[in-house]
Amino acid sequence: MTDSRGPELRRTPLTSVHERLGATLTGFAGWLMPLRYGSETAEHNAVRTAAGLFDLSHMGEIMVTGPDAAAALDYALVGQPSALAPGRARYTMICAPDGGILDDLIVYRLADDEFLVVANAANTDTVLDALTDRAGTYTPAGAKVSDRTADYALIALQGPNAARVLGPVTDADLATVKYYASYPATVAGHRILLARTGYTGEDGFELFTGPQDAEPIWDALTEAGAACGLVPAGLAARDTLRLEAGMPLYGNELGPDLTPFDAGLGRVVKLDKPGDFVGRTALAERAGEEPARELVGLVCRSRRVPRHGYDVLWDGASCGKVTSGAPSPTLGRPIAMAYVAAGVASQAREALPASGPDRLAVDVRGNAEPADLVSLPFYRRPA
Repeated sequence: MTDSRGPELRRTPLTSVHERLGATLTGFAGWLMPLRYGSETAEHNAVRTAAGLFDLSHMGEIMVTGPDAAAALDYALVGQPSALAPGRARYTMICAPDGGILDDLIVYRLADDEFLVVANAANTDTVLDALTDRAGTYTPAGAKVSDRTADYALIALQGPNAARVLGPVTDADLATVKYYASYPATVAGHRILLARTGYTGEDGFELFTGPQDAEPIWDALTEAGAACGLVPAGLAARDTLRLEAGMPLYGNELGPDLTPFDAGLGRVVKLDKPGDFVGRTALAERAGEEPARELVGLVCRSRRVPRHGYDVLWDGASCGKVTSGAPSPTLGRPIAMAYVAAGVASQAREALPASGPDRLAVDVRGNAEPADLVSLPFYRRPA
């Protein structure tokens, strides 16, 4: 299938399900994906109050195996996958030699010599090529890198009722499933890899399934969740959910012109791990510098929505750019993440709580819309 913007789009193993449900489909990173099934606000609110079911099969799955797999990943990534115990996972990044972010990743250690690297859909080829090159440079014979995206479908179940939905159809003891961990499990009679990470600010699970098993598992979850408020949810709700949770999106808050330190994520860079890694010198220098810009949260006082690329103003002058912005269904006001000059962020905090309507604002189509600087995330789920 094609859309008006160009080449043929890849279908996920669940595309026929989305069509049957009447989803609005759109091209995203080369894939045909559900944008929404009805009301994106209703889908967002269902995830906050009950549960939502997402098709994430467009994400890239890359396997790194062999006796030197851990060492190869330590060299290729800014984190230290070798420190993971089998069954555990970690958020990390792959950077260029100059420290710029090529992608943010989740790495699952499935066994001593087997790692699953999950990449953003738009960056799968970039990550695959970089890992292949770096593994070949560092361990020419001891690590194998392979693209396994076509071998998986990925379903995410998110929301406070997620365990209630999944429990009746799985053999896994969900009470023992840890955050950032993975477990072999069975769902509706099908073998899967069950994980617990999430990108919405809510509790939930990710189900890595065989492509042929995705539809029956989706249907089983839908049936099990009928009494728990479960709804299918699309990309639009996923974006507003992750924005409220203050989670970065590659291409917005992250990119090749930014380092993990710029994004406030310097904690993922393990400068003290043994051996060299790609980007170490540049990142060590950046770690010792005062930041020139800071990623902040903004809550607008008007109903006008700040969007990606809009100027942030301080005393009428541009001081930064909005990276992501949308109406927040949970807060009931427009919110945004933005990079602003570090000095401005400090001044805005010192001026709180009464910074005044004419100091901090967003230029929304020529109008300076007042905004308040807030700490990220905008939303935290109840304890």
